[in-house]
Order: sequence, then structure tokens, then C-alpha cells
Amino acid sequence: MNIILKNCMLCPRKCGVNRYQTVGYCGATHKVRVAYYHLHEWEEPVLSGDKGSGTIFFSHCNLKCLYCQNKKISIDGYGKDITNKKLEEIMLKLQHQGAHNINLVTPTHYVPNIAKVLHKIKGNSLQIPIVYNTSSYENILPLKIMDNLVDIYLADLKYYDDDLAWNYSNCKNYFEVATMAIDEMFRQVGKFELDENEIMKKGLIVRILILPGHLDDAKKILAYLYQTYKDDIIISLMNQYTPVNPCIYQNLNRKLTKEEYQEVIDYALKLGVKYAFIQDEDTADESFIPDFDISIL
Repeated sequence: MNIILKNCMLCPRKCGVNRYQTVGYCGATHKVRVAYYHLHEWEEPVLSGDKGSGTIFFSHCNLKCLYCQNKKISIDGYGKDITNKKLEEIMLKLQHQGAHNINLVTPTHYVPNIAKVLHKIKGNSLQIPIVYNTSSYENILPLKIMDNLVDIYLADLKYYDDDLAWNYSNCKNYFEVATMAIDEMFRQVGKFELDENEIMKKGLIVRILILPGHLDDAKKILAYLYQTYKDDIIISLMNQYTPVNPCIYQNLNRKLTKEEYQEVIDYALKLGVKYAFIQDEDTADESFIPDFDISIL
């Protein structure tokens, strides 16, 4: 047994439950549950490159945003319980298939298991970078556990206004918690570095998913990130918000307009942001929701 999971305080919800006996807010037990894995071609170019990012989608989530595109796995819990040995095999299989990295999507609640696997294989049989893909609603504890195991942090900064965090993600202190977590991520990996093929070796990417009707919030996040980290991180401005279920907040029942997205891009340029990814105009018309399939596990 892992002592951390007997009194789980891994995330800011601090449920304190014994996950060998019950579950807390996220819904995860002591067993790792995975919904899918594949070579993902639609992450940021420095991650996906021409071969794909070796992405592992973990089931359950500690945030559960009401507009989540991956509701099937994050809220409904679709997936299959696997052993640590199977997780190791998946990572090595993705590496063998040519993945540029191993991309751990929403891994927080499984950090003790993941760390145990990585301590065994990272730098030995596993030679590619590890990406920790997170909502940033993180305690420092799991990040400390992953120190020297993670090469790249792929972090969201979802909200500046805590009222939005409460309404959309049921948490009151998102910005404070997330910015402290991002500080720890940056402390660990430092200024980003690319290899000769412009594939990321180490560093921090922070994503801003621009929500319809909340341009001011996105601008405040942009300003905070640039004032804090200047050109040492990469910012990813995302226009792909797509309504998947009817929502009580009417602004979330539509896509972001071209004009709204351009306004945020213009603001980034005005700030002097040098390293940022922007998405094509028709990105929101494409599907970024994988066809989750546990039959491959």
C-alpha cells in the first residue's frame, strides 16, 4: 500500500479519504485507470512534431469543469484499471512507436504510481522526455514527487477571476493555487529548450483556453504570465473551445468568434509576448476529443 493514498491530500480538494476503501472528489481509487493512449498529432508543434506525442489519457479529474470536452473520462470515469507494470509497458510501447515524448494527461491523482514507474525506467529503457499535462489545480506535494522525473510541464491557467472558477469548475481559489503550482513547475524545469528539430526537451508551456465572453479574464492571465516569466516560457492561446453539452451559462453555449480571438492575440502582441502558439481560424470546427477505447489496454 502507498501511505499517501490512505489519506489522500494530493490535490487542493484535500479529501483525506482512504482510496483503498472509497473515493474522494476526483473519483479515483488506488488503482491507475486509463481511458486511451496513442500518438497525438494535435498538441503544440514542439510536442507533437512529425511523429506525435505519446499521450496517455488518465480517467477521473479533480477539477471537472462543466464544459469539459473529455467528460466521458474526467467525470463519468470511463477507462480500465491497470497495473504499474502495464503502465510501464504502455510508455515503452509509445516510445517504440516513435513518440517524441510521454504525455501524461491529468495525472495528479495517480502521481505515486506514475513516479514509481518512472523511477524504474526513466533514463534506462525510457529515453524520451516526460510531459506533465495538467489543469494546474495542483498541490505542491505531487509536483515535488515528480521533481527530476518531469522534463516538460504543459499547464493550463484557466481563470484569473475566482468567481469564474467557482461557477465553471467548483473551486474558489483556482488562480492562487494554480499560480503557486506553475511557479513550482518553472522552478523545476527552467527556461524552455528545443532540440535541433525544434522539439521541446525541457521547459514550461502554459495554455490559455479563451472562453466566449471572457476576453478580459484571458488578457489578465496573459499579462500575469508575461510579467512573471517574460520569454522563458511558451504561451499557448487556444481558440478551440467547443460547447459539448447545453449549459446554464449562455456564453458557454457558443464558440469563440474570430474577432474575439484576434483581440486576445493583438493584446499579446501589445504586451510584447515573443513565444506563443496561436491556432488556425477553423480549429474549433475540428474534433480534439479522442475516440476513447479501452480495448487496446
